[in-house]
Amino acid sequence: MHPAFSVIFFTVTSGAGFGLFTLLAILHVFGLVDMTQETVLWAGIIGLVLVAVGLMSSTFHLANPKNAWRAFFRFKTSWLSREGVFAVLFYPFALLYLLGVFLQGAEINGFFKAMGILGAILAVITIFSTGMIYGCLKTIRQWNTALTPANYIFMGLALGGLLMVSALSYQDGADVMGVTGLTVTLLAIAALAKAVYYFWVAKVTGPTINTATGFTRAAVRLLDTGHTAGTFLTEEFGYEPDHSVVTALKTLVFALGFGLPILLLALVLAGQAGPGMALWATVSAFLGIIAERWLFFAEARHVVNLYHGAQHT
Repeated sequence: MHPAFSVIFFTVTSGAGFGLFTLLAILHVFGLVDMTQETVLWAGIIGLVLVAVGLMSSTFHLANPKNAWRAFFRFKTSWLSREGVFAVLFYPFALLYLLGVFLQGAEINGFFKAMGILGAILAVITIFSTGMIYGCLKTIRQWNTALTPANYIFMGLALGGLLMVSALSYQDGADVMGVTGLTVTLLAIAALAKAVYYFWVAKVTGPTINTATGFTRAAVRLLDTGHTAGTFLTEEFGYEPDHSVVTALKTLVFALGFGLPILLLALVLAGQAGPGMALWATVSAFLGIIAERWLFFAEARHVVNLYHGAQHT
C-alpha cells in the first residue's frame, strides 16, 4: 500500500506517548523507581503531548477531516472507532493522575494512584486497538496476524522506555539502571517480534490469482486490465517499493531502531555514558521505527491487486 506519512507519524508518536505514560504510571505508582514531582510531571506531559500530536496528525490523510467525529459511533464493529473512544477515555484518567502529582507531590494518595493505573491500562488498550485496525483486515495478508498488534505494543513500550530513561537521566541522583535494563529488554523483545513478522511475511501463504478467479487447474495470466492508466486502486493499493529499498530500510530498522539504542543503553549500564546518551538512543530508535512503519504499509499487498495482474498477495 502507499504509505501516508501522517499515519506513520501518528502510529509512531502516539504509540511512544502511550508507552511512556504506561511505564511512568506503573513505575511510579508501585514505587519501583524513586521519582521527583518534576520528573513525573514532565514525563507525563511529554507523553500526553506525543499522544495529542499523533492523534491530530491522523486526520491529515482524510479527504474530509471535519467528518472524523463520525468514527466514534461504530464502536461495536470498528477497531478505528474503538481506538478513538479509548484514546478519549484515556485523557481524564491521565490528567487526574498528573493533577494528583501536581497537588500532592510524588507521594499521591490511593485515588490518584488508581487513576494512573487505569490510564496505563487504557493506554495499552488504545495501542492494541491501533494495531487491530490493520490486524483485522483479512484482505491484506501481511497485516492479518496477531503479530501486528503485538508489534505495535512492544514498539510503543520500547520507545516509551527510552523516553523514560531520558527523563530519569536528568533527575539528580536518580537510579536509572533498573529502567535502562527494562528498556533494553523491551527493545530486544520488539526486535525479535519484528524479525518473526518479517520471516512470516516473506512466506507466500495467501490467495493467488488462481484462487481469486476460481480457475485452479492451470496458471492464470491477466491479458487486459481494463484500463490504460493508473486508478485509485492501483496507485493506493498497488504501490510496490523497489526490493533494494526494502532491504536497505530493513537494515536501518534493526540498526537504528534496535541495535544502536541497545548498544548506547549498554554504555549507560556500564557507567560509561552520561544522560545525553539515552537521548541519542531515543532519537535513533524513533528514526528506525519510522522506517519500520513505512515498510509496514509499503509491503502490504491488498487482494485487489490479484485482479490487476499480481500473481499472489
